[in-house]
Amino acid sequence: MTGTRARLLRATSLTILPPLAGHAEAQERLKPGVSKKLPPPQSLFSGDHNKVYNVPHKPGPRRTQSESRLIQPNDDPGVTTSKGGPEFTTDLCDGKKNTSTDVESKWDRIAPLLQQIKAAAACGCSETSLEHLCNLCISLHDTLAEAGMLGHYGCKKRSTVLRTLFGLIDLNSSRLDLHVAELCLALCVSGNNLLNICKLVFQISRNEENDVLFQDSSVIDLLLGMLLREEVSASGEALFYCVGTLKFLSGNAAIVRRLLDKNCMRVAQKFIKKLCRVEDAYFKMARHIFVQLTATMRNLADHPEARSLFVSYSLMSQLCLVLQRHSQDQDVCTNVSRIFSKLSSYAEGRLSLAETPDCYQLFLELLSKHHQKQDLVVRLLFTLGNLTSKSDEARQKLFRCEACADTLLRLYDDYQLREDSPQPTAASARDGEDVLVKLVRVLANMCIHPDVGAALASNTNCIQLLMETLELRSVQESEELIVNVAATINNLTCYHKDSSVLKRSQLAIAELMLKLMLSSNMDAMLEATRVYGNLSQSKDVRDFIIQNKVHRFVVTLLDSKSPDVCFSACGVLTNLALDPPNRASLLLEGATTKLTDCLRDFGAGDWQLAGQVCQALWNLTGGGSDKLLHAQEGQSLLEILKSYLDEDKALKWTENKDVSDYHRASWELEFRPAAQKLLTEIVT
Repeated sequence: MTGTRARLLRATSLTILPPLAGHAEAQERLKPGVSKKLPPPQSLFSGDHNKVYNVPHKPGPRRTQSESRLIQPNDDPGVTTSKGGPEFTTDLCDGKKNTSTDVESKWDRIAPLLQQIKAAAACGCSETSLEHLCNLCISLHDTLAEAGMLGHYGCKKRSTVLRTLFGLIDLNSSRLDLHVAELCLALCVSGNNLLNICKLVFQISRNEENDVLFQDSSVIDLLLGMLLREEVSASGEALFYCVGTLKFLSGNAAIVRRLLDKNCMRVAQKFIKKLCRVEDAYFKMARHIFVQLTATMRNLADHPEARSLFVSYSLMSQLCLVLQRHSQDQDVCTNVSRIFSKLSSYAEGRLSLAETPDCYQLFLELLSKHHQKQDLVVRLLFTLGNLTSKSDEARQKLFRCEACADTLLRLYDDYQLREDSPQPTAASARDGEDVLVKLVRVLANMCIHPDVGAALASNTNCIQLLMETLELRSVQESEELIVNVAATINNLTCYHKDSSVLKRSQLAIAELMLKLMLSSNMDAMLEATRVYGNLSQSKDVRDFIIQNKVHRFVVTLLDSKSPDVCFSACGVLTNLALDPPNRASLLLEGATTKLTDCLRDFGAGDWQLAGQVCQALWNLTGGGSDKLLHAQEGQSLLEILKSYLDEDKALKWTENKDVSDYHRASWELEFRPAAQKLLTEIVT
């Protein structure tokens, strides 16, 4: 008898999901601000998480990532806010006073520029005036840099520079505001000044048309430096806006390139470690920063060069730690799951994630905790499907996790759309079905491991859920899901022992497969044929196939011009031909002729298929006891067999040296014994 082998389900792309629905104000908060001044920080951190009032900028395409939530710092003891408006202070002394004798000479170069800036600002907001102000800011930056006066500088002179710069913020120019922010960040402002500057930069970054401004400035470098320098305990809100800016900018391919050139992945690694070490008093603020940071990293994960950096900087394990610490936060979990779903599609990403201790148990716990969060669930399942796609070790590790089968099957039951279930919207139904598609793929991949397959084949709940899906859905409405379910059943039928649940359900499964055979979908027909190939080792199933004329469809599949389809069809015919009454029925359908054609068309390129064809023909002849081949058919088959059994000629068909050893082994072990046996029968 013969049966088909366990099949691995390929990783399909993730269905495009709707935006995160966690915040109802997602659209409203992205509207341009209407106030010319920043309100008090208390109002900045309203329930409308992304609503940042600032100097109004020219309308342009607005970014719409709904995960950009802001927070209520009043609920967070780790955040200090001012009670008044957006007051910039200039009497800060956050560095040593410069007492060198050349201070005045350096200042002589700075003071005239400040006077020119004040004069130009008084001239209004014409394009010419704003352009002149931008150029003056550039000159001021260059002069300060040449004089060594950037960074923490003496209080008296520093306050004069800052006072002049802050006076430019009300002129309604994104470009000018960014120059001001660049200078302030380069001067290492702190406290409330740093917070308000970061808010200003964040507001500018919300407009996609301003991306080009960031490409021409050093603001990105300064923001990355800020992540390494500032502490959450002192500058939590400022860090939040800083990372929020990077998140918006990371949607631009050119800026992503620049971020990678600036070693942003190394910065992210260090910043994650810093955030994971915060004291409990600042945990909530760290969590909100993580929402922005993981969204940024999600965008970076799309870049080919970033993938290796995620691995080399051990960011996969770092992100698992983030998931453990912030498992209650759906936004953090969803962003990280998006990163994993992208990176696990590549071998290096899968290996790095698989080497992370307890990642499988962590994913299962998140699936259980957030089982109603469909976009999170589908990405975690997609990642698990990738991890188990090519690794027997991963399949076993996952299955051995505590409550693995119970968690996955409970999730399956939750998303099984039954007639008595509340009717979902069309979008919700699609999303729910996508969860099942990814979940069934995990089951299919896991049960390739013999121990896992045997356990699931004996799991009543598992078999019933798979069969129920076939009963409730049609190929026409749920093609991918039905095909995946059939493939999973095929894998499980490799383990259908007399005591297994699947063995007791084999006739019911055979009847469900009939629906797929009658469909016009070739993928569904192929999976059904594979299932019949395994189940037809049973006499009861063989009788069912003949009684329901399924053998006619199987013989027709030999004309498919597909080696995979022909191989599966040959497996069924090989088993059917074990029963003498079936041989005549198969002969009437032209099985021998079609098998001979199949051998001629595909045999030289697929010795495993060629061996299966020979075995099917051997069984059809009753092991030599029946003469079912016509003379012309016999002669044609004889010539093919003699040609293929000539080792020198046969193995010349294999041009690819990398697979030549495999083809030789298939020829020697699977084709030659069956072909020689069949040749002997024909000759005699």
